[in-house]
Amino acid sequence: MERIINRRLFFQIAGTAVAGCFVSPLDLFAQTGSTYQAPPATLINTAKNAIFILLAGAPSQIDTFDLKAGPWTPQDFRPATINGIDFPEGLLPGIASQLNRIAIVRSCMSTALVHTLSQTWSQIARSPASATGKIAPNIGSIVALEFEPRRGAGQKLPGFVALNSTASLVRQGYLPGRFSPFDVVAANNGLANLANPDGDAAFAEQYAVLQALEAGHGIQRPDFEAMRDYYSTARGLMNDAAVNAAFRSTGPERQRYGNSGFGTSCIVARNLVSANLGTRYIQITLGGWDNHQNIYTPNAGIYPPSRQLDAGVSNLIADLAAMPGSNGKSRLDETIIVVKGEFGRTAGQLTELQGRDHHFVHSALFAGGGVRGGQVLGATTADGEHVEIGGWSEDRPIGAEDVAATIYSALGIDYRAIRRDDPLGRGFEYVPATNAWTAYPIRELF
Repeated sequence: MERIINRRLFFQIAGTAVAGCFVSPLDLFAQTGSTYQAPPATLINTAKNAIFILLAGAPSQIDTFDLKAGPWTPQDFRPATINGIDFPEGLLPGIASQLNRIAIVRSCMSTALVHTLSQTWSQIARSPASATGKIAPNIGSIVALEFEPRRGAGQKLPGFVALNSTASLVRQGYLPGRFSPFDVVAANNGLANLANPDGDAAFAEQYAVLQALEAGHGIQRPDFEAMRDYYSTARGLMNDAAVNAAFRSTGPERQRYGNSGFGTSCIVARNLVSANLGTRYIQITLGGWDNHQNIYTPNAGIYPPSRQLDAGVSNLIADLAAMPGSNGKSRLDETIIVVKGEFGRTAGQLTELQGRDHHFVHSALFAGGGVRGGQVLGATTADGEHVEIGGWSEDRPIGAEDVAATIYSALGIDYRAIRRDDPLGRGFEYVPATNAWTAYPIRELF
């Protein structure tokens, strides 16, 4: 297949389907069964932590990370070229100030145009409709599993924490309950219910009775095992001042981070990385990007989520860069940050509803964890409709599987690993590979 020409033809054919349920030919690659032996994993091994920020609803790439200024561009976007990168400095001033620490990938391509389907795909690195997609854990659960043997004394927090999450959050799949995301909404005063109102002695007595009852009945069912995991994890967090401090924020901090739930989540993510209490993967969700109509309406449309994203991400990057890590590195050096939506939005002129509909091509931001900032990988055509240059060693658009492989590789995790404990008995690949579609880390980022 001649990739670029056929891809452009595909988009012309699929143009009428941008509003919803069309699935691209790349999905056929992803679901093709094969006995193909994938090449060994390339482990970059530059990060200790990962922060994945899901921009639920799919932001318009030509208004944000792949700016295509035109007669549609609002004046207050203030399009600028910053160190060779075209960027909406007025819309995202904070991120613009951090571009020297950020790499932009403009050749991302999703495989479906359904929000929940593609959001799930981004979290499990495979089609949710495939056999293993139905049992697949979140990438964060795999990270928690892989880092569990390295947990140190006093590291009481779960390996995977989800903040500001929505119904689209994927959990631990078929893995044990202890690898489920610790799903919380960041509050100003930390976590609630870390102390029992009757005192720890009374709670300890009640907890001991519960354990004795369960042991006496000899219950071994998987759902009870999951509950035991939840109980034991929660018990370890109780009355722990360090844990509670990680989830707290001050008024000045919240002001600087934008006074939003997303901003507070970014503060907590920073605290969790700094505290080193066992959390290795943090997922944050920021919605509000589904701008089918009135995308440029002042104080509506793309503006509110952009303001939240800008304040949260720019200060998260700046603060982590200022925090000392180990061996002369900063906390940002040790933490890979990925920011992306599930797909993109139509380019060029607005629709009759003054908005932008669903589109396969989109962009992503990468920072920290060894990523070289100030660079752009990949390019779209002048009109923003198609991927023109892959911009990396595989010379093709970048899929959710490649993003997952990049996260795993940066963390030193073998993304080619196959577990043999799955309930289907077919072997669970961290990132599936076939002779038609094999995922690779984006090595050029590092």
